[in-house]
Amino acid sequence: MSHDEPLTEPGPWPAGTVSPAVLREYVERGEITTVRFAVPDMQGRPKGKMLSAPVFVERMNSEGEMCAYVLATDINMTPLDGFDLTGWQQGYGDLGVKADPASMRLLPHQPGTALVIGEAFHHNGTPVEVAPRRMLRTQLERLVDIGYHVAVGTEVEFLLYQGSPQDAHEAGYQGLRLAWAHNLDYALQHPPEAADFFHHLHEALCHAGIPVEAIKTEGAAGQVEVTFVYGDVMAACDAYTAFRLIVQDIAERRGMTPVFMAAPSTGVGSGMHLHLSLWSAHGNAFTYHRGEDLPPVMERAIAGLLSGMPHLAPLYAPTTNSYKRYAPHTFAPTRYTWGFDNRGCAIRITGVGENAHLEIRLPGADANLYLALTAACAAIIHGIQDHPDLPPPCEGDPYTATDAAPVPVDLSQALVGFDGHKIVHDVLGETVMRHYTRAAQAEIAWQRAHVTDVERARGLGRA
Repeated sequence: MSHDEPLTEPGPWPAGTVSPAVLREYVERGEITTVRFAVPDMQGRPKGKMLSAPVFVERMNSEGEMCAYVLATDINMTPLDGFDLTGWQQGYGDLGVKADPASMRLLPHQPGTALVIGEAFHHNGTPVEVAPRRMLRTQLERLVDIGYHVAVGTEVEFLLYQGSPQDAHEAGYQGLRLAWAHNLDYALQHPPEAADFFHHLHEALCHAGIPVEAIKTEGAAGQVEVTFVYGDVMAACDAYTAFRLIVQDIAERRGMTPVFMAAPSTGVGSGMHLHLSLWSAHGNAFTYHRGEDLPPVMERAIAGLLSGMPHLAPLYAPTTNSYKRYAPHTFAPTRYTWGFDNRGCAIRITGVGENAHLEIRLPGADANLYLALTAACAAIIHGIQDHPDLPPPCEGDPYTATDAAPVPVDLSQALVGFDGHKIVHDVLGETVMRHYTRAAQAEIAWQRAHVTDVERARGLGRA
């Protein structure tokens, strides 16, 4: 494909999500032939089946089936035991999956394809509590009950490597080359291959109705940041799920690989920043002007985040690699601090007036957006209802704020603060706490059982 050739013709597809009636019309006209029917797994990846579009439309209002292990597995899709939801004792049976009409989206970068996200249900008709999408919906409903709804904007960083994932695998993940070799933060002149990738990624996202605010090169070689427009939380998460499919496809078509690790290499971190505000019938409850006192709801939200997020880390920092991102003076927080327009803090107040909001800088690029927002919303509810103390804002270097609690040094330490803690039990419930405890235990066990290349390089000829 020539770099001057458009990725796809825009075609007749409407922007944004489509209604079931519109999807049915496109299927009947033969313009949509395949439906990717998916459930977001614990890693935030869409897992499911590629269905014949006429078959999907025929069964759209009924319940499909999917093996329950998609919600009880590690990143390698290893069937894991020890979960209450499913396992060898339970025979790895199926869950019911119902299409969410609000999630239906056409994917014009793959002509004839639609993405539909489903909700997971037990066979008795009750929702699967541990499904990430359900967990987030539960917290959003709790906020509605106390008079608020959430608006969110997301920034995510990732590294772009030359070569396909298969090339990297065959090379033993050695000698990988980044898509560009230097810090191009805020650059407006990019290498031709990178410029071509950005152009076609933006085009594909726009055609899929995914509201992108900006795409920019970031502070590390090969690093990209994509910022999504502020809006409804569930819609943002569903759009991000589609984004992950699209960015992988666009990159691989150009012989590149996007990597969403929190710490893809030593000294490099990729974050997922959550820009969040609470809204009521009276407008933005975080409305604030510099020099004025903070709104009481914003104070309570910050206090809840500082009190609750230390115990919810396995939801927004789910891998052993997640914790290697938290290093001093890297723009990733190392302590649970808050401050005004301070990018070293875990919680940053930014924006003014109706645009005032909190930026939560704790999640890394490896976070599941549904779960990261579940943790943030649950912590805010804890702040509103339980009134934990609000410490003073950080007015200097947050990395030297020794009076603030440190971010866990690794997943094992994070799990100690998560499993059995009262805050976790109160905001998530016993079932969810047990499920994600088991997931963290499996991640830790895998890491402990494997010798890394770094260990070999350090030990061979020296130990």
